[in-house]
Amino acid sequence: SRMKCFSLSDSSPKVSQKDYGKLLVIQEDNYDWVDIFASAKLKDGRGIEVVQTGWKDIMLHADTYSGSPKPLVEIKSKARCFQPDMVLIRNEVVTPSFDGRTSLSGFRFTDTPSVNSLSSIYHFCDRADVMGQLHRIHRHLGEAFPVIKQHFASSSRALMYGYTFPAVVKVGSAHAGAGKMRILDHHQMSDFRSVLSMMPSEHCFVEPFIEGSFDLRIQKIGSNYRAFQRRNISGEWKTNTGAALMEKITIEPRWKVWADEAANMFGGLEILTVDAIVEEGTGKEYILEVNGTSSGLHPDCAEEDNQHIRNLVIDKMNQILM
Repeated sequence: SRMKCFSLSDSSPKVSQKDYGKLLVIQEDNYDWVDIFASAKLKDGRGIEVVQTGWKDIMLHADTYSGSPKPLVEIKSKARCFQPDMVLIRNEVVTPSFDGRTSLSGFRFTDTPSVNSLSSIYHFCDRADVMGQLHRIHRHLGEAFPVIKQHFASSSRALMYGYTFPAVVKVGSAHAGAGKMRILDHHQMSDFRSVLSMMPSEHCFVEPFIEGSFDLRIQKIGSNYRAFQRRNISGEWKTNTGAALMEKITIEPRWKVWADEAANMFGGLEILTVDAIVEEGTGKEYILEVNGTSSGLHPDCAEEDNQHIRNLVIDKMNQILM
């Protein structure tokens, strides 16, 4: 049987819906957003009721029979329903073990305001979409936006790579080091093609392997910028796996340009990170990818950065609810 739906938790005071702005936060790892928004107020003095959960824990339905649709989100673990005015999405929609795009489609159907925008989050579910935008910016700016060269193949049969080795292959839209392999020569590429043939629905990218001195991460949250340097200390060629040292560094003007240009993608990104690698010996920088709304935060800066995100959300809720 379906759960009984209600707007406020049992421990909340008995007030009408109009006494609160309603925010749904999609983040099942880290951070307590109820606490982060505890003292938050909208311009008209209303508080903000926050419900936090993960993609796997929600079902969503809506209709247009009674006018403009609003999503009714069923939260399975909390045995309750919630009708948000806005959504803050801080987890990936698609992971190697889960695909939350059906719920994302529900929010898009209801045109629910969101940080980042629902349209941008939808595009970020597809690596080809994102990389296509980065290459477009590179064509416009040239070496001021130095994106790594890539080969795209829609399937194993389409994979006819004849460029330099070693190379890196990236399957589908995997992230955080998953779905990536270093290929040393055409013999290994042939082996990889046979593995890719077992995944007929997946495309792949191939790009030159860069021997890096260190990685760069450029972070932009609203008008706030940070830069980080990451060095691998575990011997892994993927510096975002295994043990690594990550430290905050002074942001260079050219890196701010990267973040500002990326922030214009898909109609605008309020939260983003640009990942790049610095080549050993030459010092040349290559942009590898851009991450959107689910960009992770450095532990030393997370408290302050979550306040920046909180302020972004409050500003947007004031715009839509006043």
